Amino acid sequence: MDQAEQLRRLVNQQTRPRGTARVITITSGKGGVGKSSTSLNLAIALSRLGNRVLILDADFGLANIEVMLGIRPKYNLADLMFQGKELQDIITQGPHNVGFISGGSGIAELTRLTKEQIVYLIQKMDYLDELADIIIVDTGAGISDLVMEFVSVSSEVFLVTTPEPTSITDAYAVLKALNRRDNFNKEETIIKLISNRIYSEEEGKEIYNKLNSVVKKFLNIEMEYLGGIPQDRAVSQAIMQQKPVIMAFPNSVAAKAMISLAERVYQGDIKIPNETKGIKRIFANLIRRGMTT
Repeated sequence: MDQAEQLRRLVNQQTRPRGTARVITITSGKGGVGKSSTSLNLAIALSRLGNRVLILDADFGLANIEVMLGIRPKYNLADLMFQGKELQDIITQGPHNVGFISGGSGIAELTRLTKEQIVYLIQKMDYLDELADIIIVDTGAGISDLVMEFVSVSSEVFLVTTPEPTSITDAYAVLKALNRRDNFNKEETIIKLISNRIYSEEEGKEIYNKLNSVVKKFLNIEMEYLGGIPQDRAVSQAIMQQKPVIMAFPNSVAAKAMISLAERVYQGDIKIPNETKGIKRIFANLIRRGMTT
């Protein structure tokens, strides 16, 4: 029995019959399009709707979430994996009961674990599923192997773009790279587009229509349109204050758009098959992928 088969048995043995967390992976084709700001504000809005929400900051190079909140975590995922820390130790409490985990160097080490470390990590992720209703994974930008690994094993992906031609082109590049991966299952993956920094809802829908038509034609992938976020100076002002815009400027058009997006996300939960949920399965798939490459 090879390692990958052992991991499959381990995950199946530990799968609970009850529901697991809904995992939403948020990504973008390029940096600077508002991906992390969207992740953070959506998390807070979803928490206000009565969900237990956690953010996994999977961009181990930049750690944008902690910078935006002005909070420096004491421990990160690497401390859980290698330093004997407990899950509660690496969860930092943010505003409105939103917890976040800094991936740190632990993200890059996922495919180089011993069998004992794999067992330990999967057990901890199983408990993490119990702590949250929704887990938002904020990836790095671009099409690096690490980013694409997270995206390709996720059942629900939000792709953030702006009206800039380079941003739209890079968003298409993400989907093209995703489509080339042999572990990507388009039938089991829901991809939704968020148009950020738009000047009208019509502009946001036009971005979606143009991108979706090309993606359908050349990649045989069909996206959904989640919605748009207007261009708003309040967002940059909130970032300077190291506060989410829905807290710093709750009456701004961007804040209201974030809340509307969160309501659509919450109402769309019924579309996600229960068997594809869970952060434990995300990590198990990442580790399994590393064993077979």
